[in-house]
Amino acid sequence: MRIRSTVAAFASLVLISIPLPGLAQGALSDLLAQLRAAQSESDAQRLENQIVGQWSKSGSQAMDLLLGRGRDALARKDPNAALEHFRALTDHAPDFAEGWFGLGLGFSQQDQLGPALDAFGRTLALNPDHFQALHGVATIHEKIGNLELAYQAYEQVLEMRPHDSVVTGALARLETKVRGRSL
Repeated sequence: MRIRSTVAAFASLVLISIPLPGLAQGALSDLLAQLRAAQSESDAQRLENQIVGQWSKSGSQAMDLLLGRGRDALARKDPNAALEHFRALTDHAPDFAEGWFGLGLGFSQQDQLGPALDAFGRTLALNPDHFQALHGVATIHEKIGNLELAYQAYEQVLEMRPHDSVVTGALARLETKVRGRSL
């Protein structure tokens, strides 16, 4: 009950929120291009942090606060609270991709793979460069046995994030299952 009243209070702030300036789309595109061409893992991580930081700016202080509360709940492994915050966020800011991504993570923590996949899909519809959502899609497809789709999604993530050792490992793990053995 406390969560709902907190969410309602944050949502009511939407009407009085002051929009925050975002990074110009061209500058974000430049960061994404730099990430694709990163020469080291540390450079890639720095660029990823900048990109995610920009994606996290909704333009509304109230929505950014809901995002933060949802992320905090995910970090505490409290998916019920996270889902409350992310549902409020996606209800009030349906074009904000990070809200859908958070919703996908919340569903993933509860092993609700169908709703998680849907939320990650909504994220990608709004932000086709969202490498984290694409990674979520790949992971879910691997869990449910759609290995070819998982492999393809992992390949796309690796194109965006060439220094991702988790994705490199996933591709190696799936290589023979999807591509077969070479003679």
